[in-house]
Amino acid sequence: MTEDFFKLTEIGLYCQRYNFYLDPQKAVKNAVISHAHGDHAVAGSENIYCTAATQAVMELRYKKNAGKYFNIVSYNQPFRIGETIITFYPAGHILGSAQILVEIDGARILYTGDFKLEEDKTAEPFEFVKADILITETTFASKATQHPMAINEIQKLGRFANSNVIFGAYALGKAQRVTQLINEHCQSFNVLVHYSIAPIHKLYEQFGVNLGKWQIYDRRTMKHTSNNVYVVPPLTFSSYRHSRDAFKVFASGWENLQDYCDEKLFISDHADWQQILTLVKETEAKEIWTLHGDGGELKEHLQTSHIVKILNE
Repeated sequence: MTEDFFKLTEIGLYCQRYNFYLDPQKAVKNAVISHAHGDHAVAGSENIYCTAATQAVMELRYKKNAGKYFNIVSYNQPFRIGETIITFYPAGHILGSAQILVEIDGARILYTGDFKLEEDKTAEPFEFVKADILITETTFASKATQHPMAINEIQKLGRFANSNVIFGAYALGKAQRVTQLINEHCQSFNVLVHYSIAPIHKLYEQFGVNLGKWQIYDRRTMKHTSNNVYVVPPLTFSSYRHSRDAFKVFASGWENLQDYCDEKLFISDHADWQQILTLVKETEAKEIWTLHGDGGELKEHLQTSHIVKILNE
C-alpha cells in the first residue's frame, strides 16, 4: 500500500517503517533534507543526510546547533537508511538543493522539495528521474502562472542606468542568482550586497560558483557614485520603502511581495505550471502527491490520467 511509504505528520513527511523524515519541521532522530532554506532545514536533528552545500549553509546559519551528525551525500550516490535506498538528484532550486528518490519494496518515490527547470548558473541543473510516485511542490501550480525568463527580467534594470537601485532579494539563493545575472547581463552596474548576504556569497564562491564582481555595501559608494545596485534582504528593503535617494526593485515570483517598487522583477526559483507538467510527464509517475502549495488545480487537470493526492488538505 502506498500509504505505508510516507504519511504527512505535523513534523513533516514521515517514513515510519525506517524512522526518518523528509524536510522535518522540528528536530528529529533522522532527517533527510532537500535544501537549506529555513522552511525545509531546521536545526538540531541527530542524524542529518544532505548535500555538502546544504550542510555548509546550515552550519553558517545555525552554528553549533545545526545538527549532531551530518552524513554528506553527493548527487547520484545511493545510501541506505534501514532497508530503503535513497539517492539525491539536483533540483535546480538553489545551490545544493536535491530531489530525494526513495526506493522501498521495489517502488520508486521521488520527493522534489522545491525545484525549477529554468537555467540558473548558481545552482546545479535539474535532473529528471523516473518514479512510480511523485511528491511535488505546487507553490505556483496554476494555469495562470507562467514565469518569464530571468534574463529578460534582469535586463529591466537598464531603465535605471546612471542611477542607484535598492534591490530586494532573499538572502539565500535569490541574492546570489541576481548578483550573477546582473554581472552577466547588466554590466554597467556595480553590485553591492548587505552585510548579512555577504557570507552566503562567499560560501557560494567556495563551492566554485562564479557570481562575478560584488562588494559589501558602504554608504560612501552609494552616496557619491551612481550605477550601483544594493542587494538587500526583504526586511531591509522594507525600511527603504519611503526613500527617494534610489530606485526600488524587488525580485520574486510572488506579486504581493512587490509593493512599493519602481520595478517588479518576476524571477522565481520555483517551478511554474508548465514546468510542473513537464516534470509529471518526464518522471512517468502515475501517482502524484502534492505538497507546499495548492494542488487543487493540478489534481483537476490530471484527474483522467493520474491518481492525485493533495497531502496538505
